[in-house]
Amino acid sequence: MLSDYDPDWPRAFEVAAAELRNHGREAWPVEHIGSTSVPGLVAKPVIDLAVRVEDVTDLDGRSAALEDAGWLSLAAGPTTHAVRVKQSGSGQRTHIAHFFREEQWERCHQRLFAAWLREHPEDRDRYARLKQALASSGLVGREYTEAKTTLVQEIVDCAANARGLPPIAVRDKASG
Repeated sequence: MLSDYDPDWPRAFEVAAAELRNHGREAWPVEHIGSTSVPGLVAKPVIDLAVRVEDVTDLDGRSAALEDAGWLSLAAGPTTHAVRVKQSGSGQRTHIAHFFREEQWERCHQRLFAAWLREHPEDRDRYARLKQALASSGLVGREYTEAKTTLVQEIVDCAANARGLPPIAVRDKASG
């Protein structure tokens, strides 16, 4: 489930970002987020990307081109933003693109979290230890993600406070 940091992940991000811009809009800012964006952090080998779009119509108008390029809509994803995924030939998820509206961008907890971990190795290491313990315990999927929430929220609170932002909730999935 978890892999050691792979120095090829930044290049995989660049390729995916270029593909999103080519099939979406060239002007879309795209950032590498998630654990694969943090040097030295163990991660599931799935490249996460944050994409800033003007509004919902900015993304909707490019849906067909993105789907033709293999970026499939994730219907059961977060309630706060759109998500598209890319899979390998065997059906394994390889990339997740999170599309945020302009007004969400500065308060996007995924961006704040990844940036904080890149700048604070002590928190990166705390997070790595938690991930490894949870993976070793056999937690997977939603349970694995939920078990990380308390530490993720603590770190996002630090990151938001450092930027002068109000608290930002990290839970963005519908309960149920």
